[in-house]
Amino acid sequence: MHLSERQTEILQRARQAGRVEVESLANAFEVTTQTIRRDLNELSQIGLLARVHGGAVVSTRVANVAYAERRSVAAPEKQAIGTATAAMIPDGCSVILNIGTTTEEVARALVAKNDLVVITNNLNVVAILSGTPRKEIILTGGVVRQSDGAIVGDEAVEFIRRFRADFAIIGCSGIDEDGAVMDFDLREVAVSRAIVENARRTILVCDRLKFERTAPVRICSVADIHAVVTDAPPPRGFAQACARAGVTVEIALPPEGASGTGSG
Repeated sequence: MHLSERQTEILQRARQAGRVEVESLANAFEVTTQTIRRDLNELSQIGLLARVHGGAVVSTRVANVAYAERRSVAAPEKQAIGTATAAMIPDGCSVILNIGTTTEEVARALVAKNDLVVITNNLNVVAILSGTPRKEIILTGGVVRQSDGAIVGDEAVEFIRRFRADFAIIGCSGIDEDGAVMDFDLREVAVSRAIVENARRTILVCDRLKFERTAPVRICSVADIHAVVTDAPPPRGFAQACARAGVTVEIALPPEGASGTGSG
């Protein structure tokens, strides 16, 4: 399918912000909402976007978004989540972080912490924290996935099982309303499961878009974690699952005017 100039721009906006809204797009392009809905439906039919109520999100049902692109999706929200999560981590403890653009924002916020032992399968986390004072950084062994710098495979799983960390901080690709935490790669999920199983307290970090996406492989249930840090109130079903499991939900709001989840 050949994309029109408007559809190309809509797709670019969606990739930058993670989500686009029908009304905002109609105003921006000075066309009717019916025209925008038709554009979104066509982009959805070829797998580039996924329709949600009132708009569309970047499609991750079949293939994950390129890792470099994901860094720019909802960036202010991820930074706010990172700051709020780091505030929950005291000096002088051990923490495990998995692969993910949101966990990388947590790592940036951890730069100011002292006397941390940081265990990770994320080469980007090592790059962020290298050279910062009073931290011991431990990188797992295993196969490096060159698309994003994740270290995966049986070696990484066995390496993580040697530890019992105070905190685990995990990201994911999608969350079901019933509380299932999901991702794409079986090897990556195996590492994330080991991280959850070998930490005293697990914090899930996720922006609001993750509640509108799905992925095929289950990492864990919300009942397996202790806290969720996100940027907006989660869907009712997920909030109820958290309440039943005694899971704390913290809302981290980005600075006013810095939101990256709109259509612009």
